[in-house]
Amino acid sequence: MSATTPPPAPEFEPLEHGPFVDGFSRRTVVGALFVALVMMPGAIYMGLVAGQSLGSAAEWVTIILFAELARRSFTQLSRQEVYVLFYVASGIAAATVAHLALSGGPFALAIWNQYLLQSPETSAIANAIPDWVVPAATSPAILTRNLAHSDWWWCKTTGMLSPLVLICCAYVLGRLGYFGLGYLMFRLTSDRERLPFPMAPIGAEGATALAESTERQTGTDAPPPSWRRKVFSVGAILGIVFGCVYVMLPVISGLFLSKPIIIFPIPFVDFTARIERLLPGSLVSLSFDATLFLAGMILPFRMVVGTFCAMIATTVIANPLLVRAGVFRHWQPGNTLLVNQMVMGFDFWMSVSIGLAIAVLLIGIWAVVRAVTRRRAQRSPSDLSDKSDPSDAGRCASRARGDFPAWLALLLFVISAACLCLICKRLVPGFPLWIVLLFGFIWTPLNSYISARLIGITGQGLTTPFLKETAFITSGYKGIDIWFAPIPMADYGPAAQRFRELELTRTKFTSVIKAELLMLPIVWISSFIFWWFFWHMQQIPSSAFPYAARIWPIAARQAYLIFTANSTAQPLLLDALRPEVIGGAAGVGLALYAGMGVMGLPIQFFYGMLAGVCAPTHVAINLMIGALLGRYVFQRKFGEQRWTRYVPVVAAGFSCGMGLAAMAAVAISLIVNCVKELPY
Repeated sequence: MSATTPPPAPEFEPLEHGPFVDGFSRRTVVGALFVALVMMPGAIYMGLVAGQSLGSAAEWVTIILFAELARRSFTQLSRQEVYVLFYVASGIAAATVAHLALSGGPFALAIWNQYLLQSPETSAIANAIPDWVVPAATSPAILTRNLAHSDWWWCKTTGMLSPLVLICCAYVLGRLGYFGLGYLMFRLTSDRERLPFPMAPIGAEGATALAESTERQTGTDAPPPSWRRKVFSVGAILGIVFGCVYVMLPVISGLFLSKPIIIFPIPFVDFTARIERLLPGSLVSLSFDATLFLAGMILPFRMVVGTFCAMIATTVIANPLLVRAGVFRHWQPGNTLLVNQMVMGFDFWMSVSIGLAIAVLLIGIWAVVRAVTRRRAQRSPSDLSDKSDPSDAGRCASRARGDFPAWLALLLFVISAACLCLICKRLVPGFPLWIVLLFGFIWTPLNSYISARLIGITGQGLTTPFLKETAFITSGYKGIDIWFAPIPMADYGPAAQRFRELELTRTKFTSVIKAELLMLPIVWISSFIFWWFFWHMQQIPSSAFPYAARIWPIAARQAYLIFTANSTAQPLLLDALRPEVIGGAAGVGLALYAGMGVMGLPIQFFYGMLAGVCAPTHVAINLMIGALLGRYVFQRKFGEQRWTRYVPVVAAGFSCGMGLAAMAAVAISLIVNCVKELPY
């Protein structure tokens, strides 16, 4: 090292250091109860009234509250305890039905099903909805709006396989599959392939910073405050300021004014219709969401460049050319960005995404086989006993890490998939069982691996839209009941990043298993109580819940079109799949991968291109601006090593600040809406 180059600062200890520790404690139990009793009703109310999810607000508010309580109690929260609290809060406050902004645990699905039974948009199929989905419209359970009625818990046709029992069973079996297959995906992508998981350090650094904030500095010999604490505080202040302008101001002003004050349009400004004379079919938009800028600073620079290049090539250049060539049969002038995105997806880009997913799957399988072959060829008897390689430290299975046998993880997934297949066969005996088995035992593992591998490289997964709907339509089955069956089709890829975050924070994997066992009864009980209360108090949707009253009828109409697609002579979903486009996209993806390998281009550029295919401009532009600022401004100011350590902590603090601002807006909104109902 030269004299002009300063050595790395001793304060920059690696994140992945220290022994693995169990993060489950009494504080976790209290935190789970706090989120269930305080955060869950707020999440339900905000989803029904404003269509907003608490999201990170519940997570960060819970952690900050307990961190402050620990400081004032002269105790300290370990980063393992902080992360388990984060995990519990995110699990309890998670959205149940994302496109409806429905949170509040598994029983939110029962409220949506009762609306489908009574909605005018679905009245033509109401009688065909089986009683194991929702009780009959003439049942006292529906007429009196009572979730505790026996018709929710016992069916005349299927007995114990009743609406609420099925919801509970699907929840439990889904968690078994999540841990089983998600753990296997982690072992493949992190332990075997050593994928970087670029977004994992955000949660890990945030937990570490908040844990260090509970340390009390006493005495003259006390060490100075950690750099994480300072950087996290800066990010939190920026998040609070931005959240007050971006989230709190529109929510609070909308409570008192006929039109809310919106300084930064949410979620983006749409220029699609304004420039269609020059670029017809393009998806041109501008967003002020600062989280996208931060994501661009965190993600690998080459990957962001790939995303930006693919966006320009497809969204800006290819779409207008394809419009003029007549490829987009359903495109019409004057459409908004969301309409254009849906129409062009049906006509062309959905098939392209399926083909690219096939290419990623084939590349991933080839990479795993090559990695395993190389490891076996290079390992000698002396290598087997040498475990001192620092690059592999902490990224291998061990009892200290809390790993459990791979066969046990596989057994959990098999039990989950097999039980769901048997339930589907019992509920819908006329539907081809081989399709259900194909989804459960073939597609779910493959899709989870595709997603886990992309998350490990790019920070985001790759979805294949309308696959289940297409399978139902082409199966020849005409019943509506199959649309409500718990098909074992899931994406457990995100679980791989969750395990990587546990590894970074040195939290034993058994900690989250204990947390899941704790959350199970708490989520069930609190979800049932609060949804019973809200529904019994007022019909959902109704004028008391304006967002649900405005959005749910539209969603019910869309659901009706899907539920009746397998009985329509010419279903739109089936027409959207074009085998020649799927095969061509898969071939192009493989050719690009091989060509970039020959030219020596980074693999991150390739996966970035996949993420940018037909992406709206506001996503890729914001990511690119953030990447340029991080690389050419902040790296030069702070140094590459220091900035690489700073930016995940800044992002975690920013998310925390945004969460605090959102939680304050929720509290004010709840108070104002409750006061409005009072007669004085």
